[in-house]
Amino acid sequence: MTDIPTTADIALIKRCIPHRYPFLFVDRVEDIVPNESAVGIKMVTVNEPHFQGHFPAAPIMPGVTIVEAMAQTSAVMVALSLGLVDKEALVYFMGIDGVKFRRKVVPGDVLRMEIRTTRGGPGSKVWKFSGKASVDGQVACQADFSAMIDLSASAG
Repeated sequence: MTDIPTTADIALIKRCIPHRYPFLFVDRVEDIVPNESAVGIKMVTVNEPHFQGHFPAAPIMPGVTIVEAMAQTSAVMVALSLGLVDKEALVYFMGIDGVKFRRKVVPGDVLRMEIRTTRGGPGSKVWKFSGKASVDGQVACQADFSAMIDLSASAG
């Protein structure tokens, strides 16, 4: 196995997960510790489609997209950890628990998603994570979530 990178730019992220605009919610992943943890970065911009309706006069990033951004960060970490780059594997939500929203996320914010594996690793199909999303050191969202890796969609 080759060395696992400790950071992933947008090009590598797109090789790890199938999400694309307008449903790609992570711009960079850093501090990657294989099978254990990672930090995702999302630059929140006013031109994102959800702000057209949520809410036009006071744009706020929907909470579900914050949770999705944490999940995408986790999926990138898993793909890199398991050598699934360019394998077209899919990762599906199985559960989301203990979600709490603490702060609005608005255009101009830099959303930092810290995720940690609580269950899973090489050979596991089901993984569990604990995630925290923050802006300027203030917690915006926290959640525990689980996902399953589907390699049947893989091209190789």
